[in-house]
Amino acid sequence: MSARGVEWSQQAGGRGEGVTQTDNAAVALQDATVAFRLADARTYTAVENATLTVADGEFVAIVGPTGCGKSTLLNVAAGLLRPAAGAVRIFGAPLDGLNPQAGYLFQADALFPWKTAIDNVAIGLEIAGTPRSEALSRAQGWLETVGLGAFAQRYPHMLSGGQRKRVGLAQVLIRDPKILLMDEPFGPLDAQTRQIMGNLLLQLWSAHKKAVLFVTHDLEEAIALADRVVIMSAGPSSRIVGDWRIELPRPRDIFEIRLTHDFHTLHREIWAVLREQVMKAYGQVA
Repeated sequence: MSARGVEWSQQAGGRGEGVTQTDNAAVALQDATVAFRLADARTYTAVENATLTVADGEFVAIVGPTGCGKSTLLNVAAGLLRPAAGAVRIFGAPLDGLNPQAGYLFQADALFPWKTAIDNVAIGLEIAGTPRSEALSRAQGWLETVGLGAFAQRYPHMLSGGQRKRVGLAQVLIRDPKILLMDEPFGPLDAQTRQIMGNLLLQLWSAHKKAVLFVTHDLEEAIALADRVVIMSAGPSSRIVGDWRIELPRPRDIFEIRLTHDFHTLHREIWAVLREQVMKAYGQVA
């Protein structure tokens, strides 16, 4: 069978074949613990002793129950949060402050409503000092890459949800980050548009081979997209409780891969672990 899942347990100290080595990984979190001080002075531990790596050019998806700290790990990798304990390394170097190698695509649109699509894509380059004419030329190229070349002069309110996500992708990728952090970017879209956007993302990833850390609640989406699927436990003090290597053939078509026997086998294996954590999160398992 070409699809092979590997589960591992941090509590047991084990490591499965699905785990990437930390040496010079694009992103390496080692025993990272993230805690927040509450208004009543108590401490809330969101994530505890999380070890996660993403190799250069690797696509890793994180799945877990609501509130388990998936976005927290993304924010640690982005340098927006500093762990209370543990280490964060980016291409082997300790991360201190914001991660200059990362681009971040959020669930909510990050487009300026008063700017056209082309101006939204170009703005990052302009802020960095690129002459406006060059920034606009490159922005037009990226809009064509994501299939919106004819929509350059439209404002966000004139675009569909899927089109706005395409503009958002172009806005992030035009700056050529080595790492792409994605926080449920297709969550607000309908099922058909999500699959179309998934195929577009895979095409762009195949062409540019960024390291991708992708958060989703959708296990099918995670398996269809990723090289590895990482499962987080119910919080608080969430841990990584599973890491599967997704050995499905590439290039993949999001529509077709879900119909294969290997896909369904992997889904059953991973869901058995994820379901337990989801039920715990909702208080249905002791």
